Amino acid sequence: MKKNTIVSLADSNYFPLLDELIDSVKRFEESKDTAICILDAGLSEEQKNKLLSKVDEIKSAEWDIKVSESKIKGREWLKSQVSRAFLPKYFPNYEKYLWIDCDAWVNDWQTIELYFKACDDNKLGITQTIGPGYKITSKVNWVFGKLAIIKSQNFKHAVKSKINLDKARKLAFAPHINIGVFSLEKNSKSWEIWQNNLRETLKGGDIFGSEQLAMNISVYHDNIETEFLPLNCNWITSNLLPKFDETNDTFVEPYLPNNKIGIMHLAAGIWKDNQDMRLNKDVKIEIKTLDGKTLNKSLRFEN
Repeated sequence: MKKNTIVSLADSNYFPLLDELIDSVKRFEESKDTAICILDAGLSEEQKNKLLSKVDEIKSAEWDIKVSESKIKGREWLKSQVSRAFLPKYFPNYEKYLWIDCDAWVNDWQTIELYFKACDDNKLGITQTIGPGYKITSKVNWVFGKLAIIKSQNFKHAVKSKINLDKARKLAFAPHINIGVFSLEKNSKSWEIWQNNLRETLKGGDIFGSEQLAMNISVYHDNIETEFLPLNCNWITSNLLPKFDETNDTFVEPYLPNNKIGIMHLAAGIWKDNQDMRLNKDVKIEIKTLDGKTLNKSLRFEN
């Protein structure tokens, strides 16, 4: 019996990305001891049949927290904003869960092992979106002299979701946490804390981003025990493009010591000529190499 599982979710539009994520996992020999479980948020029967030989379980995602019908009509994929906080309910037979968004793929198996180790002793394994070269998620508008208006992603989302102002202020300057990749043990108390915060964020705000805000509240306000992992464990390409190591045929961080990217995450998309690389694999962009050359490459997984 496999003790640990990697979980993801997709609808029919994102199926090609999900399929690539699965292939990126299964190419590693070590993956044979790790289950792959999929939440279906609108896959076609043909797509599900294709997955049956590749994954261990497929379950239909549900609205685990009731939300307004007007917010969700025709947007089944938004179930990912709720269901990922309830993974042990869907797949109860595992000890550890590693969630990976379907627009991400695995480049180094050591990162998978790191996530499963990070959630030991009921901790949350996750990364912060802060580091050398990363885009800053806070902005300062200078009004007059030393007077300034400071805006942060966490604070903006918290206020929009009508979160208690004291909580919102506590989030204001905390490094933003992206939950596109995270790990938790089955019996961690963090699940319940996250779910309770998610109920609160869903009441007043948009569904999209609600679970991420809820996790930020869980970490920075409720102080759930967290193991913060390096940026290369969830490399968000829209924040900073990687470089390519031609010698080792792999993507690496753009700054010394040029660590190998563990998980490549195309969150928010990579755009060229109004085309999103996530939906069009033919989209290629200029990527610098460690030798100073420029290549025209896709950032999607290539088997």
